[in-house]
Amino acid sequence: MHSTHLLYYTGSEGGFGISSTTLIDSITVCSEGYESQTVQLNASNYIKIILKEVSANATRNSEQKLMSITKDRDQSSRLTWQEGDESYFSLVENEIVDAKRYPNTGFSLNVDKASYSNIRRFLTQKSEVPPDAVRIEELLNYFGLHYSEPDNNDIFKIESQVTDCPWDATNKLLYLNIDAHKLNLDKVPPCNLVFLLDASGSMDMPGKLPLIKAAFQMLVKNLRPIDTVSIVTYGGSVAIVLQPTSGAEKQKIIQAIEEIDADGDTPGEAAIRTAYQVAEKSFNKHGNNRIILATDGDFNVGETSEQGLDDLITKERQTNVYLTCLGVGTGNFKDSKLETLAKKGNGNYAYLDNIEEAEKVLVKEMTQTFFVVANNVFLNVKFNPDIVKEYRLIGFDNKRDAIADTTGELEGGEIGSGNSVMAIFEITPINTITSAAMQQDVAQVSLKYNLCNDTLNKQVQYDCPNNYVAFKSIDKSYQFAAALTMFGMKLRQSKFIGNTDWAQIEAIATSSFDPNEYLQKEFLQLIAIAKKIYGKKKKYDE
Repeated sequence: MHSTHLLYYTGSEGGFGISSTTLIDSITVCSEGYESQTVQLNASNYIKIILKEVSANATRNSEQKLMSITKDRDQSSRLTWQEGDESYFSLVENEIVDAKRYPNTGFSLNVDKASYSNIRRFLTQKSEVPPDAVRIEELLNYFGLHYSEPDNNDIFKIESQVTDCPWDATNKLLYLNIDAHKLNLDKVPPCNLVFLLDASGSMDMPGKLPLIKAAFQMLVKNLRPIDTVSIVTYGGSVAIVLQPTSGAEKQKIIQAIEEIDADGDTPGEAAIRTAYQVAEKSFNKHGNNRIILATDGDFNVGETSEQGLDDLITKERQTNVYLTCLGVGTGNFKDSKLETLAKKGNGNYAYLDNIEEAEKVLVKEMTQTFFVVANNVFLNVKFNPDIVKEYRLIGFDNKRDAIADTTGELEGGEIGSGNSVMAIFEITPINTITSAAMQQDVAQVSLKYNLCNDTLNKQVQYDCPNNYVAFKSIDKSYQFAAALTMFGMKLRQSKFIGNTDWAQIEAIATSSFDPNEYLQKEFLQLIAIAKKIYGKKKKYDE
């Protein structure tokens, strides 16, 4: 039971009683060989719980920790990067893998995009980017490249492309593009939203609370009468400043946001617990129940460690309330905490560095951000050793402490409506490929997921054809994705980028960007800034 932490054992018939100090509680029942199950209890009623037997290849949610994993292969680690009072997880870059010995590799799919806008913040401030702030998969997620609507009523569509590797002429790239079904805007379910706003003293800066207030007011203007909003703030203490209110009462909600002031310490743990309680009280079993946390992540009262927050959210997410995290600010920004909260809260994570980014996340991409089409999504790729000698997954890097935990397994992600997720492998082909092998598939892909509020595992199979096309002839969106990948590897100071310089990255981006897309044009500006910052550093080092 979640109000206590004790072990219980049944009698021979499987029935027993548990004392509780509360009328309403919840319980998680676990037994080796069976799926864990969490249910709500009412002390006045008996309840019967039947556990489902775990299949031999089932993933155990309690052990899901990794972003990517190569079966039966150990990983290495590297030192932590410090950046003032900001905190980032120490990431371990994926290594080159022998395809014959280790043909299977799996990775979690998510739609987080925080890394790109955070990188933009550093570069526009003419500052170097902490390598661990660079998550290449999030750079690719940010632009939603090469989206194509799934066929019929399918949830996902998978496409692949083999081409040249622009930073290593001896290798090839394998692109995997996974597109999620786009919900009809007129038919999206009602929202039960809880705005959880950090109003502590550290938020009293132009790029923090004022930005959050402006961002959430934009969101409110797009709500429908069927939507419900509650507001919880924390600054010195935790307060429910707005009880559940219809989206039709926009002025009332906006006024409540406008009256929030920054002051006091940061009791983040208590605020999160309160937000979940509020969300549960107004829970809509046919709707989208979600907490939207906006903060710099600098908790200083109650539980503050990543592991402690991990445990807290793992428990709270049993309520089927999703958690979206919006990071803001600079100097004391805690990226690692927000990433932990979002991943464990079955949610997503974005960083707001300006009002334009707030509009992108909360208005233009509202359905992508808030409406999930699949949970616990992860991919397994089995390479064909007759074609592929070695491979390396770019991005989807693991945290150092997760790799050290030998019991770690994949942690599936949540995919929102209309999202495009791209993964890129660098592959080394077999030196001499037979004519028979040339007709074979490069790899087999298995995408596994659950529908919302459904524990039944679903699966999509896809064979990657050996459809090589020269890099200069592939779709421009794939070329642009390569430029983003090289950009990320360069910022991460990756050993795999070789002698690639900023001019090469700039040339590929310039020849492939879409002039009608403002964000793609802006990326060219970021490359130019990085070129100056890191080029100057190289001269000093000499």
